[in-house]
Amino acid sequence: MKILLRYIKPYGVFMLLTLFLKFAASMMDLLIPSLLAKIIDDIVPTGEVSLIFWWGGVMIGCAVISVTTNVRANRMAEVSAGGMTRQLRHDLFTKITYLSAGQMDEITVSSAVSRLTSDTYHVNRMLARVQRLGVRGPILLTGGMLITMTMEPKLASVLAAALPFIILIVWAVTKCSIPVYAGQQKILDKMVRILQENITGVRVIRALSRTDYERKRYDGVNEELAKIEQKAGRISSASGPATTLVLNLGLTAVIIAGAYLVQQGETGPGAIIAFLSYFILILNAMLGITRIFVMCSKGMASLGRINEVLEQPEEMQVQVPEQPDHDVPLLEFRDVCFSYNGKGDHLSHISFALRKGESLGIIGATGSGKSTIVNLLLRFYDVDAGSIRIGGRRIETIPYQELRAMFGVVFQNDYLMAASVEENIDFFRGLSIEQIREAARYAQAETFIREKEGDMDARIAVRGNNLSGGQKQRIMIARALAAKPEILILDDASSALDYKTDAKLRKELGTHFQDTTTINIAQRISSIQGADHILVLEDGGCIGYGTHRELLESCPAYQMIYELQMGQQEDGPGADGKGADGRGAGDGASATGGGKETAPQHRESGKEAACGYEG
Repeated sequence: MKILLRYIKPYGVFMLLTLFLKFAASMMDLLIPSLLAKIIDDIVPTGEVSLIFWWGGVMIGCAVISVTTNVRANRMAEVSAGGMTRQLRHDLFTKITYLSAGQMDEITVSSAVSRLTSDTYHVNRMLARVQRLGVRGPILLTGGMLITMTMEPKLASVLAAALPFIILIVWAVTKCSIPVYAGQQKILDKMVRILQENITGVRVIRALSRTDYERKRYDGVNEELAKIEQKAGRISSASGPATTLVLNLGLTAVIIAGAYLVQQGETGPGAIIAFLSYFILILNAMLGITRIFVMCSKGMASLGRINEVLEQPEEMQVQVPEQPDHDVPLLEFRDVCFSYNGKGDHLSHISFALRKGESLGIIGATGSGKSTIVNLLLRFYDVDAGSIRIGGRRIETIPYQELRAMFGVVFQNDYLMAASVEENIDFFRGLSIEQIREAARYAQAETFIREKEGDMDARIAVRGNNLSGGQKQRIMIARALAAKPEILILDDASSALDYKTDAKLRKELGTHFQDTTTINIAQRISSIQGADHILVLEDGGCIGYGTHRELLESCPAYQMIYELQMGQQEDGPGADGKGADGRGAGDGASATGGGKETAPQHRESGKEAACGYEG
């Protein structure tokens, strides 16, 4: 409830006014049956028509005031509920944005989407419904009970006897429904995840003829969600008929007892009619309160899920700042170990150092830990052991804004938004058009951009679906280069580029970004062989570290990759790691099958290869 009070507080006065209007409308509703009883029992027998019209006008006035204030209060309730929900969604989105990658892995993207949409919707409905019926229902119930007990205590006792049964029904429905609604939201998370996977991977699903399988998979979770929704619906819908049954039985008893009292002359017909009107008001009030409890069951279950995210601790806080040291390497990994799940070693004892302007190439099999190094460099995760230093400062002491501003990054699975080419390269950083065009030229994207209608204003579809793979990569490389980063990270950023374009890109980097420290993660040796240092990874560990020539002599695994890709022996052309552009050779070379038989030997002996840097 603390979280709810935090969002209610700014709208406190507005909500009090809403509740006051609801109170006024409820009092008018309670006054109308009493006026009707007075007209029937006191005024009609006198035969004064003018008094009948006068008191009838008073009844009409009460009804008009009730309707007007109710409509106004309902609109105000929607406004305040909408404002609170808007702020709640804003805070939830902000919190999700700043969660650590580990926390986000635990929550999952599908669950975050579900909490931002359906859960906040249930909270919105709860806030609105409580304001609309939270005052009106109890006032009509309490006021109706008090008036009927004053008017006809004997008949009121019949009504009072029914209340314990109604309270029991509402309590039982609420107790049973909250866990069911919480489970329903978890299944909805699963459904959102499957839907997200199908939309994202629609091409792969069709290419592998797995459409029927995915349809069955979706139908399975859809059926599971339908079953739990039916269960929740059965529980919540039971309250209405059960409450109505109890109250209607009470109403029948009231009519029988009222007829007996009228026959005995103990009360008048007007009082009985008024009592029946109050009974109907009480019935509607009880049904409204029941609906409030059902809605609150959904809202509180959803609020609990939202609160789980909002109360997540800040895991990766910035520690006491340290002063940079310009006499040490710009970027340094010191015996870094890391595991995503705390069980297996995804990186084990990784060490290397890069001075300003130096380059590092990283190569290895899929799952060897290449992208994990990027995640740790940007501090998406904290290391389990060892340390990462930038400019002599431990990465934990560098403020996030300063840390991220140092980097230009092209991720392995990067994305483009539905916007113009210029907006995708700029990415809301306020760069000039000259900077953007220059970056596009360096990234080898200028030619195809000029060929598009609109040039830099040409529209890119969602996820770049109207671009080829190579065009998308060049746009993303231009984005990384545009702000002249201190450290450039290319995570398999040229995999879709042909050898000629890749060579031109490396030449531009060598010419115009000589002071930029570069980390190039690649699958092709031709992309990294001109690097100052090369790190070879296998199963999260370093099996080779050095220059291209050193690794050809000391690292069998690297030599095997070279032979497979370049189709030449270690003493062949390009063994010195220099091509025509001075950044690496091998453009256009074809792969051969050589070296396959020596793979086991390379794997075994590669573990003993020295990793050059000792921190």
